[in-house]
Amino acid sequence: MKVLVTGGAGFIGSNLCERLLKDGNEVVCLDNFATGHIENLLPLINAYPQTFKLQVGDIRNINDCRKAVEGMEYVLHEGALGSVPRSIKDPVTTNETNISGFLNMLVASRDAGIKRFIYAASSSTYGDSKSLPKVEDVIGKPLSPYAITKYVNELYADVFSRTYGMETIGLRYFNVFGRRQDPNGAYAAVIPLFVKKFMAHESPVINGDGEYSRDFTYIENVVQMNMCALAATNPDAINQVYNTAFGERTTLNQLVNYLKEFLSQYDPEIANIEVLHGPNRAGDIPHSLASIEKARTLLGYDPQYSMKDGLREAVKWYWENL
Repeated sequence: MKVLVTGGAGFIGSNLCERLLKDGNEVVCLDNFATGHIENLLPLINAYPQTFKLQVGDIRNINDCRKAVEGMEYVLHEGALGSVPRSIKDPVTTNETNISGFLNMLVASRDAGIKRFIYAASSSTYGDSKSLPKVEDVIGKPLSPYAITKYVNELYADVFSRTYGMETIGLRYFNVFGRRQDPNGAYAAVIPLFVKKFMAHESPVINGDGEYSRDFTYIENVVQMNMCALAATNPDAINQVYNTAFGERTTLNQLVNYLKEFLSQYDPEIANIEVLHGPNRAGDIPHSLASIEKARTLLGYDPQYSMKDGLREAVKWYWENL
């Protein structure tokens, strides 16, 4: 296959590039390095000089999108600005990247005759919906600019499917974590941020009382889901959105205890570090838990890594690489 991965220098994108290349596919990565890192790609550039190409460009520029899709068959669209707090601080840039950039990629893919457009959607789309577990067709009102942008992605993909006959599949990622997730910067995700704090013998700060819960999803499960979406042949599986998760709930307090347990195997001092609590964060939903039945049934998704299994692997990677 010939696959374009947008945002391929980022955390999820670089893991997708790696898997696709290992499986013998030709891969183009489009990234502007706003949040991605060249370090994530250097091993791939060196290992796959014939089948891997990096195009530095921006999805907000339609010409960059058109150049990137040239000669490609499939698109995995990961390029976006993540982070709820970032979107609250700067909704305009988040909108430009996540909505205008998404639309540019859809148009370029349509015009290039791309066979299937698979894109990163988000569990933030569930908004203020109280129901658990989260089922794909029951959503609430968005609680942040970021959530709005990811919901608009789904609406655009659906309209492009109906109007132009494009094949699209949206993957609603739930709190993905694992190797190469960036621990630095103002908008670092909770797991790498806390790992970095513990390794430096600093106290991590939990927003709220720590009883908020998430369906933390290890990167390997997300890679598997993307491969299932690429391979799907069942017509009923196309032009759908799917929860991408493991289907279990972990509170932040539990998460911190697991992190202490796994990290103290490398550094016993970490077991004694105090955890601090701050105020709840704006735009945060209290609980998140995915039903993954739809993906199991229609895509044959079968995630292999529980939260604890994944966390053990991730901690080992951070210990060796931070």
